[in-house]
Amino acid sequence: MDYRVALLGLCVGFLVGLTGMGGGALMTPALILLRLARPAFAVGTDLVWSALTRVVGSYVHVRQKTVDTVIVKRLAIGSIPGALAGIALLAYLRHQGVKSEDKLVVLILGGALICVALGLFFRTVFGAQLPRAGQEGLSRGPVWLTTGVGLVVGFLVSITSVGAGSLIVASLVFIYPTTPLKRLVGSDIFHGLFLLGISAVGHIGIGSVDPKLLVPLLVGSLPGVWAGSRLAAVFPEKVLRPVLATTLLYLGLRLL
Repeated sequence: MDYRVALLGLCVGFLVGLTGMGGGALMTPALILLRLARPAFAVGTDLVWSALTRVVGSYVHVRQKTVDTVIVKRLAIGSIPGALAGIALLAYLRHQGVKSEDKLVVLILGGALICVALGLFFRTVFGAQLPRAGQEGLSRGPVWLTTGVGLVVGFLVSITSVGAGSLIVASLVFIYPTTPLKRLVGSDIFHGLFLLGISAVGHIGIGSVDPKLLVPLLVGSLPGVWAGSRLAAVFPEKVLRPVLATTLLYLGLRLL
């Protein structure tokens, strides 16, 4: 077992537990920039890792009844075809040569990280002004808007492994402003189990998953997530969010 990978899993798992940020936004660029995996293999392995870790989170939210099945269905109608389209594109590019595949992954991953970072900065500056459950706010969004978000994010997730958590939750807050945040998060996690699962199976099918990376990532990340979750209640979010946003912006710019 590669202890460097396990240590990376520990660090990323800790940040995931501390911030609630999806692991793909941190794990995939770290694997690429540290030269631990080719871009396509970094994405595929991270998707399997993320899908496995979502099982526990989904079970908890189902037990707590914080999953809105209507929102999940609307997202899935768009995200599943989007993910399949992304896998098909990667499979096509692989036939053209691995350089074309890896170039696309790095380019879209860098752009996605910058978008997530800007979204975090926006929430830091304007978060207090956003409508919340129980307050008068925007009207309930149309079905096509939720499905459209699912389509775009599904495509991005299958190519970069980024967006299943960060981008969808940020979008749902605006589309469903009167829905409690815990219900939006629960719906996103449950939907992410299917989206990440299908994307992971697709990457297994095209051969871009490295079991030698997956095992140490799981070994390191599980205690990391537990430790980060324990500290999440006492760590000041106002300090953490801009630091995390700056980190993601730096990673995105490095990749580009």
